[in-house]
Amino acid sequence: MEQLPLRSSSIPIPKSISPWRLRPAARFAEALRLHCGNLHPNSLGIKELRDLGIMFAANFGCPYKMQGTGLIGGTSAPSAHFVLVLLHFRRQRTVSGPWTERVSLQKRKENAMAIAKNTICLWYDKEAEAAARFYAETFPDSSVDAVFRAPTDFPSGKAGDVLTVTFTVLGIPCLGLNGGPAFKHSEAFSFQVATDDQRETDHYWNAIVGNGGQESECGWCKDKWGISWQITPRVLSEALAVGGEEAKRAFTAMMTMRKIDVAAIEAARRG
Repeated sequence: MEQLPLRSSSIPIPKSISPWRLRPAARFAEALRLHCGNLHPNSLGIKELRDLGIMFAANFGCPYKMQGTGLIGGTSAPSAHFVLVLLHFRRQRTVSGPWTERVSLQKRKENAMAIAKNTICLWYDKEAEAAARFYAETFPDSSVDAVFRAPTDFPSGKAGDVLTVTFTVLGIPCLGLNGGPAFKHSEAFSFQVATDDQRETDHYWNAIVGNGGQESECGWCKDKWGISWQITPRVLSEALAVGGEEAKRAFTAMMTMRKIDVAAIEAARRG
């Protein structure tokens, strides 16, 4: 990365950074360089900084919150300094101060092109962020990608409230919208999660139901926010795909179940 002039900062590199933290910091610094190209971190806009902070928090378990805007810089290794400052604020969680530069038009175009062509939008009352974080903690290939706050008051909230959250569930891009209590979820929409065995089936089922969710029939359950999930062992899907008497036996067995019993489905397939 090109070295840029030093800039004053109200947040110096903390001397208390433990050496063991430098290795993950170096890894994140490389990710930052790949994300920013030749841009100095001080040229990133507020949204870009927040996105990077969320990425950092997701990868290294660092609680991260940004209030207002912030100036981060003042070193010949700006990306590493950015990481160290975030590490320093592992407990304080707050970065503040004025920003004087914005990302280039080309960078904004690149960011716009990175938005998925098709995204599932899920309507929540006011807990989209909590739901997204639960999904990220529960399922693989899942993450909270960005949190956006309302620029003005809106029907179900005020300026500064969390309005939307972009997140990924099992590789699927989603948008959580805090739209208020007007609309409710139903079984008309559900996520279907294919599981490999009883252990994985139990893990997801218990995580959802045990976090304020609700059991239903035939492998279906609801999370505490009303989203429906089908926790479906592959052995059941394979049996139904075979057709004939094997499919009938597996289907009949499934109709008696709440959480799917893999052993019972396998026994039904054998007849």
